[in-house]
Amino acid sequence: MTRQRPRVVIVGAGFAGHQAARTLSREVRDRAEIVLLNPTDYFLYLPLLPQVAAGILEPRRVTVSLPGTLPRVRLVLGAADRVDLASRRVHYTGPEGDTGELEYDRLVLAVGSVNKLLPVPGVSEYAHGFRGLPEALYLRDHVTRQIELAAATGDPDECVARCTFVVVGAGYTGTEVAAQGKMFTDALVRKQRAWRHAKHKPRWLLLDIAPRILPELDRRLSRTADKVLRGRGVDVRTRTSVREATPEGVRLDDGEFVDTKSLIWCVGVRPDPLVSEVGLPVERGRLLVEPGLNVPGHPEVFACGDAAAVPDLTRPGEFTPMTAQHAARQGKVAGRNVAASLGYGERQAYRHHDMGFLVDLGGVKAAANPLGIPLSGPVAGAVTRGYHLAAMPGNRIRVAADWALDAVLPRQAVQLGLVRSWSVPLDTSSPELARIPGPRGRPDDQHTQGVT
Repeated sequence: MTRQRPRVVIVGAGFAGHQAARTLSREVRDRAEIVLLNPTDYFLYLPLLPQVAAGILEPRRVTVSLPGTLPRVRLVLGAADRVDLASRRVHYTGPEGDTGELEYDRLVLAVGSVNKLLPVPGVSEYAHGFRGLPEALYLRDHVTRQIELAAATGDPDECVARCTFVVVGAGYTGTEVAAQGKMFTDALVRKQRAWRHAKHKPRWLLLDIAPRILPELDRRLSRTADKVLRGRGVDVRTRTSVREATPEGVRLDDGEFVDTKSLIWCVGVRPDPLVSEVGLPVERGRLLVEPGLNVPGHPEVFACGDAAAVPDLTRPGEFTPMTAQHAARQGKVAGRNVAASLGYGERQAYRHHDMGFLVDLGGVKAAANPLGIPLSGPVAGAVTRGYHLAAMPGNRIRVAADWALDAVLPRQAVQLGLVRSWSVPLDTSSPELARIPGPRGRPDDQHTQGVT
């Protein structure tokens, strides 16, 4: 059928893609067909994922329905495989293995990022990733199981290994996973009679090769987070990383061997490989774009979020970092500029103003510097939760209700049956296709889930 309206295809529904679709649909209304290609029918609010792993929030609280929040956008379930710039088509694979293609007049690439792997022997086989909802749910089941098995064993060495958890990477995610995880395991052991006289308690190690945790943030925030973690009992080790991972544990670069069944990989992310395969200039795997987020030489193609190397107009010569705040703001600008290219509204360049950073440290504690004002303790915790409620595109009342219930009621620590084998594969080319292994490490299609 001949299309009567221009078609805009948006690939990816993370912070950038969701905001681009939302903004564009408001700008053009029904004067353009907007198609959103994504492996799942939800937007995932990644900053609260550690709270899902710690049992504070239920999984659906951090997932926001795409059809529910984008009523003027047509959702196509699938993962993009290839972009054909000459014919203006996006080829994709659907959730049940079917293939298809989408023709476009405008294209917005917002495919996001995937786990960053380092050439460390054993990491891809024995580490747990933490990039999507299936991984967070798996980690919650895995941690619960390890604590229960440690309580039941009569072997002291096995007990130590099972209740030792190693987190590699002390950026946002790693710091929050370690902070929430330590509180979660402490709560688990308090409920079990077998732990009342045990000599071994849950131990969490947070490792980073940098000289301090949260190296990308202000030193005051770093010191606040470090103090909270150490006070809670987390073994924080800077200038330290993993040399090798084995089924029995990990060997650190200083030669120490740590017996553990739990290696949690939070070293960062890299742009989705699809970006480098488009055939356009990239900067460290990110598509080079102009300040208006359009691709040079291809005025019909836009890119934003982790997929794009966006010039930082506040720091000439640099590119904006890969953060959720930048992705959401870039998505809004991309939506407006796509609309402008269709004749609706004015084009603008992406220019950001730093509003500060927030790190949730569990309980009522956090580290924050809104508008450059350093905060810690309960005040920072309140500001952090207030920001998350304001930033979420949905589920605010349900999230607030879960927080209130967690403050007055004990958490339900039960396994949900997601641990069929020892790990969710870390080495996945795309997070949407990550699978939870079945028996003996084989992928179990019944448990395949997509993440944005």
